[in-house]
Amino acid sequence: MTTGMTRHKRRKLKSEINVVPYIDVMLVLLIIFMVTAPLLSLSVDVDLPQSQARAVDSKKDPVIVTVDAEGRYFLTLQGGKPEGIDATELTARLAAFVAQNKDVPVFVAAPGVTEYQKVMDTMVLVQQAGVPRVSLMSQPGGNAR
Repeated sequence: MTTGMTRHKRRKLKSEINVVPYIDVMLVLLIIFMVTAPLLSLSVDVDLPQSQARAVDSKKDPVIVTVDAEGRYFLTLQGGKPEGIDATELTARLAAFVAQNKDVPVFVAAPGVTEYQKVMDTMVLVQQAGVPRVSLMSQPGGNAR
């Protein structure tokens, strides 16, 4: 018969990736990271200085001087509503208020669209009124009213 005719089955090429070796590598890496991660948490001893200072305890409402983008000034005294004011009156009223209440905090507020020079001019006016320390705060929005 046909002994010389042997059928050879040709293997078809697979277009798939064999992921078993990749899974093995990933499991080994996972184990390595799980073992080494606790060893990586290094700690540094820091000697912090001791202080006798106490926390700032301000129960008084602050005085807020607001300048808007057009350069108009608004003065908000403790617990009051903001009222429009010009530069000379601002300095006079703020000086009188700070003379009676020396520990009152004073803030200068301005929306983000206000020019830096206008904010600095406002801080100069507040310092001319006799306020020793002025804090700056930003307001969202465009108008201070």
